[in-house]
Amino acid sequence: MDRLFDLPVYDKCEAKRLNPQVLAFVGDAVYTLFIRHKMASEHNLKSGELHKLTTEYVKASGQSDLSIKLMPLLSEEEVEVFKRGRNYKTNSVSKNGKVTDYKRATGFEALVGYLYLSGDYDRINQLFEEITHEN
Repeated sequence: MDRLFDLPVYDKCEAKRLNPQVLAFVGDAVYTLFIRHKMASEHNLKSGELHKLTTEYVKASGQSDLSIKLMPLLSEEEVEVFKRGRNYKTNSVSKNGKVTDYKRATGFEALVGYLYLSGDYDRINQLFEEITHEN
């Protein structure tokens, strides 16, 4: 897959060394864009209605559920990145969510951020295709 933007791609070792919060920050944006694109292509709705649909997928509990489903498909390296994100100490938690969901969601986002920043777009597509077939 070609690059969408002319931005640097990290090698796997460099990407792994990034702070898990940075990986999650990027991964959240990548996953949100994927879901927004999916919702926009599947539904002819106003933006507010699309936002409501999108929220169901990108909220912590939804990402937590996805991470559980995807876990058997992940490589050892991907599980390691997921766990670094999940276990990273943070002081913020969603007001309406469970801590375990929030932590798993952060792990999922960190994994997506890692794959994106290291240029592994094919792997992101494989995982997102699994997500699409699950829902």
